[in-house]
Amino acid sequence: MNDEEQTGASAVIGSLSAGATGLQAEMDHPIRVSGLAEDDARYRLLIDAIHDYAIYMLDHTGLVSSWNPGAQRFKGYEAQDILGRHFSCFYTDEDRAAGIPARNLRLAAAEGRFESEGWRVRRDGERFWAHVVIDAIRNEQGELIGFAKITRDITEQHETKKALEQAQQALFQAQKMESIGQLTGGVAHDFNNLLMAILGSLELVHKRIGGTADAKTKGLLDNAIQGAQRGASLTRRMLAFARRQELKSEPLDLSVLVRDMSGLLERSIGPGIRIRTRFDANLPLVLTDSNQLESALMNLVVNARDAMPAGGQILISGREETLGDDNPLMLTSGDYVCFSVTDTGAGMDDVTLARAVEPFFTTKGVGKGTGLGLPMVHGLAEQSGGRLRVTSQVGKGTTVEMWLPAVVGDEGAPVRGDFPRFHQPQAHGGRRRILAVDDDCLVLMNTGAMLEDLGHEVVEAASGAEALALLKLDPAIDMLVTDQSMPGMTGLQLADAVKALRPGMPVILTSGYAELPADADPTLARLAKPFTQAELAQAVALLGGGDLSGEHARG
Repeated sequence: MNDEEQTGASAVIGSLSAGATGLQAEMDHPIRVSGLAEDDARYRLLIDAIHDYAIYMLDHTGLVSSWNPGAQRFKGYEAQDILGRHFSCFYTDEDRAAGIPARNLRLAAAEGRFESEGWRVRRDGERFWAHVVIDAIRNEQGELIGFAKITRDITEQHETKKALEQAQQALFQAQKMESIGQLTGGVAHDFNNLLMAILGSLELVHKRIGGTADAKTKGLLDNAIQGAQRGASLTRRMLAFARRQELKSEPLDLSVLVRDMSGLLERSIGPGIRIRTRFDANLPLVLTDSNQLESALMNLVVNARDAMPAGGQILISGREETLGDDNPLMLTSGDYVCFSVTDTGAGMDDVTLARAVEPFFTTKGVGKGTGLGLPMVHGLAEQSGGRLRVTSQVGKGTTVEMWLPAVVGDEGAPVRGDFPRFHQPQAHGGRRRILAVDDDCLVLMNTGAMLEDLGHEVVEAASGAEALALLKLDPAIDMLVTDQSMPGMTGLQLADAVKALRPGMPVILTSGYAELPADADPTLARLAKPFTQAELAQAVALLGGGDLSGEHARG
């Protein structure tokens, strides 16, 4: 209803309340009247003409004494069915139990006017959201003789407002998570460089001291390496949340992945918890990183176990869904697989649920959880083109859903069944003269030391421009190992320049941050930081320039 109609309805209520004193456009205070009967004829036609408002009278106890067609239309009562009944029948059971109808009349009597919004009930039991005004009616002696009541059905407006608020909240949450993700990813990137230098140096020291060190020294060194590896694991989870991890995506059959992990999952949860699985027949394949998905599933199962200290049941399931344009997950329309883990544990309240995906937030207590498990799953789902959804109810358990896009074939239909695996190129041996490029001097020194220890000659450059200058001066350089994130010229831009300058030269791109553009050369060899010497050796070997066995490495 527009403003003009609302103003007209207010005038009607004013006339109904004013009675013998005449028509009024608005009523902001109690009206004193001697009676309504003598004016009934002149405003009854006006009241009966209004169909978008319920306009009726109550006596001083709350019994309905008049009824208009608008009230009949959206409340469902005929006049003969409602006249003489108490108006509390329009309220919900909860409101009646709380004494809301009587309270509203008391407030109207005390203040002269009461206005509110809330749920009301039609005759058939259906609820609707109503805007309600109750005006007190008094006689010339100031005695309360009844109430004038107007009710408007604003369910549609209420739902629109609610949807807008939910959309605004979702946008705020998305912006907050994006900001946290950018911060987390930046911190993880810097830590990756530090861990790259620490791990690489420790690995080389451990290798060089060999059997010459005493047991205590070797134990301290091993402890330092394990600590650095734990730090690297944390940064990988941080990068996963920030959607900056290095994914090696391939088509996966979720039911096969879960079946292959069943033994490991059962050993991880103990004997008091039962795992069940339920997958649709001919479930489509999904495109994601198998190792990351296995880690995500393990995190979800362990979280479910921790939520059920007295035992319970975990259901791992997968189903196919087709989403339209207007879906609550705000995903692109198409075919998806919903991969979920459901437990029968303690569940989460709304406050905890709202923060569940925030990095470093945990309810497990100090030292019992990093708070990065669920954020890592969130990041994997997002980076795979899907979405994470968590639902929970206190005392009834939690369900975590990963919505992943189904693999679609050339004909646009989801791909099912076995899919050919990617094949790795054969390794070839040989000593190389390698140009190592990184703007971080610690990482550059570490990478160079690793390559030299593998038996290669190394030339170092701290920028893309310096690398190109060295390539022009040194024709013996036959391989490039470069960092991606560098000021002035990225590793990808350097690789493109090298391709023009030295066609066919092998290039390895190293990065702890998956920030390559979508149109980047997919055939470019990539190595995720922090990497070990063995991983570096394998990358060099796969391009035809190294030795996987490391037999040429210096002792």
